[in-house]
Amino acid sequence: MIIGDQNEVTVAVLKAMEKTPDPRLRELVTLMIKHLHGFIREARLSEEEFHQACNFIVRLGQKSDPSHNEVVLMAGSLGVSALVCLLNNGNKGQTETSASMLGPFWRLDSPKTENGGSIVRSPTPGPACFVEGTAVDVHGAPIADAVVDVWQSSTEGLYENQDPNQADMNLRGQFRTDSNGKFWFRSILPAGYPIPVDGPVGDFIRAVKRPHNYRPAHIHFLIYKPGFKTLISQIYVNDDPLLDTDVQFGVTRALIGNYVRHEHEVPPAPDVKGPWYSLDYTFAMEPGEARLPRPPISGKAVKETLSPAMAK
Repeated sequence: MIIGDQNEVTVAVLKAMEKTPDPRLRELVTLMIKHLHGFIREARLSEEEFHQACNFIVRLGQKSDPSHNEVVLMAGSLGVSALVCLLNNGNKGQTETSASMLGPFWRLDSPKTENGGSIVRSPTPGPACFVEGTAVDVHGAPIADAVVDVWQSSTEGLYENQDPNQADMNLRGQFRTDSNGKFWFRSILPAGYPIPVDGPVGDFIRAVKRPHNYRPAHIHFLIYKPGFKTLISQIYVNDDPLLDTDVQFGVTRALIGNYVRHEHEVPPAPDVKGPWYSLDYTFAMEPGEARLPRPPISGKAVKETLSPAMAK
């Protein structure tokens, strides 16, 4: 179709998409074109703004590498990750859910760990935290033999893949639920942390004057069992002052856990000195297809070494 004016551009593009053989792809592409073209018209997007947007998208890709995913970070900063999650869980957005966004720091093949074991794999400061979780179905019946992947950041606000000084897979582990649907492990109390702002996501956060670039303290969980939709979750510390202003829009009421501080009770491990914490949380899994997501990262940051010229 030869285009006569700007009004015919959208018509021409939509007509070209009509032969897309996959029905769902055809639906998605058609809707995307309608909304994208509608946005451009409503915003009266200038040529300079268009070029800036293209450059921003290019920079998102350039900033991503095996140990960092800037695209996922941007999706969270726009609330897209949270919206997609809540629309697809909790009876398609009708009820509260234990589900949350995956985030940019999940890795495959966390170390298999016996229940009761520790995920602290290198010296990591912070109060001990003893976690017990229970996986149940929508009727409250326990789910046995489910695989539970766990990961969190250090008290310095870094996941091990970001920090060459942490042991590989520090604060990560993989467990299995017992006959009562339970799993348990030892870690440290999670801490809030800043998302990286040395790339285009940081430029965006500063441009729109977000109050900060921090996430409230939380522990990540991914629970997998055939016959159930894979549950991805984050359980937040209940007294974290950043709950209301999470830069990634990930906090829902259902995800605020009760991290209990213990000062006088006997700790579960004899080496614990001073106050310690416990968390008990029940994860409800919906029926569905068990699938593992594509890992947003696959590697670990390495220590930078100075060249002879830089060392002088």
